[in-house]
Amino acid sequence: MFDPTKIVPSDVVTKAAKDALERRGVSIEAIAKIVYEMQAPYNDGLELAHCTESVESVLKKREVQHALLVGIELDELAEKGLLSEPLKQIVTSDEGLFGVDETIALGAVYTYGSIAVTTFGHLDKNKIGVINDLDTKKGIGVHTFLDDLVASVAACASSRIAHRTRDLEEQGESFRNLPPEETAPETEIDGAEF
Repeated sequence: MFDPTKIVPSDVVTKAAKDALERRGVSIEAIAKIVYEMQAPYNDGLELAHCTESVESVLKKREVQHALLVGIELDELAEKGLLSEPLKQIVTSDEGLFGVDETIALGAVYTYGSIAVTTFGHLDKNKIGVINDLDTKKGIGVHTFLDDLVASVAACASSRIAHRTRDLEEQGESFRNLPPEETAPETEIDGAEF
């Protein structure tokens, strides 16, 4: 039965997801730099601030927040040796045939459409920026889930930029004319609470 007293408020979940990223050494700016690298060639006037705003918007989505919280928790439990075997060894070693990390990350990506899905595939394969840093820190913490989750957030934020680009083109504008705080038009909808 539904009990409204047991619902976790959105701002609490948003803060927990951001705190988890920070605790694991991943800044919003580091993710925004990946978004910028992916989208700058296609967007006149795009600035890192636009990409940061897009990442911030993605981090307000429950699907993304839940994926981050679950994946990061599993990485941390593996580091502490608190997963049972053989799962502990599979996660700790980031075994090649283990695809649950990509599956969780991809679940969040689906929220942002096919552009996000293909961008996630590109980032998963090419390990750009902080994604590469996380993937290559073997023996220095467990990042089996985190590298894919960061790729997921970056892919979603890139997709948002791509879709916003189309909106701007139809209005005869570009990111050059857009203040970063207007990168997220959905925040201007009456009744929308973020």
